[in-house]
Amino acid sequence: MSELTKAQEAVLVKSENIDSEIVSGYDFNNFSGDYSEVFSSYYRTGFQATSLGKAFDITTKMLNDREKCKIFLGYTSNMISSGLREQFRYLAEHKMVDCIVTTAGGIEEDFIKCLAPTYLGDFSLDGKSLRQKGQNRIGNLLVPNDNYCKFEDWLTPILDEMLELQKKENINWTPSKLINFLGKKINNLESVYYWAYKNDIPVFCPAITDGSLGDMIYFHTYKNPGLVIDVVEDIRRINSMAVKAEKTGMIILGGGVVKHHICNANLMRNGADYAVYINTGQEFDGSDAGARPDEAVSWGKIKGDAESVKIYSDATLVFPILVGETFHKHIKLNKK
Repeated sequence: MSELTKAQEAVLVKSENIDSEIVSGYDFNNFSGDYSEVFSSYYRTGFQATSLGKAFDITTKMLNDREKCKIFLGYTSNMISSGLREQFRYLAEHKMVDCIVTTAGGIEEDFIKCLAPTYLGDFSLDGKSLRQKGQNRIGNLLVPNDNYCKFEDWLTPILDEMLELQKKENINWTPSKLINFLGKKINNLESVYYWAYKNDIPVFCPAITDGSLGDMIYFHTYKNPGLVIDVVEDIRRINSMAVKAEKTGMIILGGGVVKHHICNANLMRNGADYAVYINTGQEFDGSDAGARPDEAVSWGKIKGDAESVKIYSDATLVFPILVGETFHKHIKLNKK
């Protein structure tokens, strides 16, 4: 065998047939103005577009199975700080999810936005000068300190009322009951948790004290002590929701306690049937936030035969598209 033949055989190993989709992106020569045509090509585009295409399919299956499938939605606080709040409100308004899990910031920022706006800033703004101006930076967003003062003025009398109800009516307050009560009190159509209250969608926040809301509760213990918030009743409530569901689907934006809380509830039923993760975390440091769905399969948090996908992306880029291509279409179809 000649050197040339050896080299050719080494470089050009004989191919086996590939039984899969052919890569094919969207041809804008055919564009009609309907971007759904573009998004329908994502599955065949490759890279993260393919992952988003899979998410369209999995989420649509959750919705088509709506009578049996309970949908658990989770997001971190920065998502509420951003314009994704409006999409979360849309889903709660139309009762498209059965359960929400978020962080303390993911609760308070919704109510704060009903009282005062959040502004666009820049990632490169200097922290020291912002501090001198009484402005707080969340990525490239700005929240004035005055917003939290308005929040305290609104929240404190409500905490007083809760304490009175606890004493007089023996109410056992939990984070989900607190959020439901605040949603009722805000009485604002722009609020995610107003619509959660109206549509009886439980909102869980296992880290309820980890934010401005916790600060206000802390201050309240000095001004009017005695309020008790029970996290044990809530863990039973969310776990029972998962256990009693015929099927479950998880849509989780970001990581941390939000991601784990939903996954752990689904462990109680030997795993979710559907899962869509959207985050930028990597798995190489062993973090739960960066873990792919397959790691959750090893724990029994996602079923071995479940349909799942992780999209490696900033959620602000892809979640509005996911909502438009799945939830919004489902709502329109049902109205027709």
